[in-house]
Amino acid sequence: MRRADRLFQIIQILRRSTHPITASRIAEELETSRRSVYRDIADLIGQRVPIRGEAGLGYVLDSDYDMPPLMLTPDELEAAVLGAQWVADKGDAVLAGAARDLIAKIATVVPERLRPFVSNPTVGAPLSRASLPDGLDIARARASIRNGHKIRIRYRNEREEESERVIWPTVIGYAETVRLLAAWCELRQDFRHFRIDRISAATFLDERIGCRPAELRSRWKRHMEAQGLRLP
Repeated sequence: MRRADRLFQIIQILRRSTHPITASRIAEELETSRRSVYRDIADLIGQRVPIRGEAGLGYVLDSDYDMPPLMLTPDELEAAVLGAQWVADKGDAVLAGAARDLIAKIATVVPERLRPFVSNPTVGAPLSRASLPDGLDIARARASIRNGHKIRIRYRNEREEESERVIWPTVIGYAETVRLLAAWCELRQDFRHFRIDRISAATFLDERIGCRPAELRSRWKRHMEAQGLRLP
């Protein structure tokens, strides 16, 4: 690993943690020696990077520290491209377009030496089978989730029985060929997961849900954990 990349990775390790990180842990992750880590951290501090701590106790990075967001490593670039390829294939039309734009923007702003990792990555996401048609506008559903607004839907279950429900949309999940809308259902007074291709009609309401969107998502996560289900 180039020394410049190692310095950047040290900042990234410190940035993602809220607790002091010892030089030993940093050295283990970077597969280098503690002596190199001590020297690198001393150099970063000399460059006015706000790192606090000392050898043996651990280091923390001041929370208000910022740096250019596109100082990416080759692995990070390929991870971003792979994720964008997946979204471009499986996402709704708005997200798919955003994913393609993201790849183009990254290719434009990264240094020339890193552009091959965007234009010719060593990883790729294969095209999936065609997804079933959506029963509602997913872009508007995502806006309802962000804004904390309710949606009225007409839903057809696996027995072809239809019901009308008012839901508090929480998160949209992307499976191989279908999309799921997790929501609090006013009819059932519980969280439910609706296959979007089984929604036959949807009305996006101005009425707000009964809590903040972040609180609703936290409640949904606790529900999932209680059911022993994996979170996205």
